[in-house]
Amino acid sequence: MVLFILPSIAMAGLATGIVVTCSKGLPNVNSLLAYKPVETTRMYSSDGDLIAELYEENRTWVPLSVIPENLINAVMAIEDDQFFFHSGISFKGLGRALFANLEGNEISQGGSTITMQLAKNLFLSSEQTYKRKIKQMMLSLEIERCFTKEEILELYLNQIPFGSGAFGVEAASEIYFGKSVSALNLKEAALLAGLPQAPSLYSPYVNMEAARKRRNLVLLRMKELGYITTLEAKEAMASPVSVIDYKPIGFKGFKSPYFSTYCLQELVRKYGSEKIYRGGLKVYSTLDSKLQQYGQDCVRWGVDYGISGYAYCDQGALVCIENKTGYIRAMVGGYEYKQNDQFNRAWQAKRQPGSSFKIFVYTAALERGFTPDTICYDNPVTFTTPGGESYSPMNSDHKFYGAIPLRDAIRWSRNVVAVKTIDEIGIDTVINYAYKMGIKEKLPPVLSLALGSATVSPLEMASAVSVIPDMGIKIEPTTIIKIVDSDGNIIEDNSRPRGEEILSVDTAFNMAQMLKGAVESGTGTNARIDRPAAGKTGTTSDFKDAWFVGFTPDYTTSVWVGRDDNQSMNHVYGGDYPAMIWSRFMLYAHKGLKSRDFELPSGKFVKVNVCSISGLLPGRNCPEAAHMFEPGTEPNITCTMTHRKNMSNYGESGGTTDNGSRKPAVPSNSGKIDDTVVDGVVLPPDE
Repeated sequence: MVLFILPSIAMAGLATGIVVTCSKGLPNVNSLLAYKPVETTRMYSSDGDLIAELYEENRTWVPLSVIPENLINAVMAIEDDQFFFHSGISFKGLGRALFANLEGNEISQGGSTITMQLAKNLFLSSEQTYKRKIKQMMLSLEIERCFTKEEILELYLNQIPFGSGAFGVEAASEIYFGKSVSALNLKEAALLAGLPQAPSLYSPYVNMEAARKRRNLVLLRMKELGYITTLEAKEAMASPVSVIDYKPIGFKGFKSPYFSTYCLQELVRKYGSEKIYRGGLKVYSTLDSKLQQYGQDCVRWGVDYGISGYAYCDQGALVCIENKTGYIRAMVGGYEYKQNDQFNRAWQAKRQPGSSFKIFVYTAALERGFTPDTICYDNPVTFTTPGGESYSPMNSDHKFYGAIPLRDAIRWSRNVVAVKTIDEIGIDTVINYAYKMGIKEKLPPVLSLALGSATVSPLEMASAVSVIPDMGIKIEPTTIIKIVDSDGNIIEDNSRPRGEEILSVDTAFNMAQMLKGAVESGTGTNARIDRPAAGKTGTTSDFKDAWFVGFTPDYTTSVWVGRDDNQSMNHVYGGDYPAMIWSRFMLYAHKGLKSRDFELPSGKFVKVNVCSISGLLPGRNCPEAAHMFEPGTEPNITCTMTHRKNMSNYGESGGTTDNGSRKPAVPSNSGKIDDTVVDGVVLPPDE
């Protein structure tokens, strides 16, 4: 008896010691009361397409009430048929599972209860040791003490992995069947129930025959337990396994990856990675899926066209913004998004804008009192830089046209006039207006800035220029219309965008009219479409960058074409492939939209004829032009200056040069009007 009692006491003491040791440091299961599941964030286009899923674990939480009874029964049948009768541990189940697995020489049933599996998934590692197993059993008992069976089952069904990146029954149902879990039928429920034991072995995307056998085993167990009839089991078992084609949402899980990845960085910047990848948000983006795809096609078409014409270009980018909302409707960051080329040229590339930057020079000039008819002098000039060096800007055709109105200076992109203008109103003035309108990059305070010597992105250009067709209102561009959290609360809402008045309405309207002229009969004629449109070409002197940035009352779109290695193209101008890409895209973007012209707000302005040079009421010999004024601000003094006749009509019916000779309305080389930063320009030491 002594020999019997002493070992028994020793064994009991050993067991107690093991239990005490294992119980130390056990997590508090009450933490499940405040448990916040890791859920998948989903991003949608404005037309309802799912374009991205962002997650550490792909999971969508659903309450037990929406999970079909067949699925609940199927899971219990194959995993834990005594779930509603044990207190967390089923020794009978462990024994039966061990015997079945040995007899069938395969894993046909799990040994752990549903509660034990939940304890392991939530609190423990997957190491196969007796210590971990004891902890698992102890946690199971504690979970059963603190929670109802229904609560445990809901936690379990939303936690377990089903393979193919799916965690929980809702994500699994979407992955394998393309529908919500609430819509599953019997055979689909049986297939899902069989996966958690070994997802990589039983997945229909891995082994269809293994998936079928496992599903049928689940159905047999359901019949044996009385969950379904023999006929139901027979019919379901005779059916083939039917799942949707396994396709990731797009490249690395994204559709429209140039847009989606830009939107992602915007989300992470605002809310942090934790909330984005684990928070189960619904992000309703500004993307127009059809417009995005067509924009991608247009960029490829333009680059291919350039290659076929020996232009030596290999890349392009496009950004389209809806003027009244600031919504980014399309963002194309390159010829093709692929594994070894994910660089987004639409916002990450910083390239010289060439003469498209003149938009900001002349906008600032109008704000400082210039008018479209202000006479400027296109003649040789030399400046002395702060470093004591000489700077003599040159027009691309190496010609000068004398006295011309501001509207023709931008229509024909005269470099000398742009540099004179920035010098007259002040470089800092232009820089400040460019920043206010939406340029983010640092702009160098040098005269050559007027000709685009800074670097900017297509997104910045589209954003900044969109202020003009929006009649002076600045709306920050965004990829987000609305964000809803996992509890249904709206945490961001841009459905009613608010803007800030940056430019006077008169300035915006006049700039729109001037840039409209550049498209109708200037350097941007390749951008003409079936409705009023305005824009500006941009080309750098070494042909490394070619741009067209333009707008209608509805959309502003910027297009860039160039090379990734920053080498020169073969005489590619902004009025060539970029303008053609722009017109092709904008024609499609405006399908179904009413044609509109640029208009001033009704009732807020009066039209008055003024002297196009002085801005006063016209005298006897004054060249006249119509201008819009807010009531009470129109001039009331008559101009007394002496003017040469027809000067303000230069560019339409001919004008007069400084020496009095006549010049043709259209320069003789109008077929190739360039608008460049001239080679050989001496820049300050700091540029």
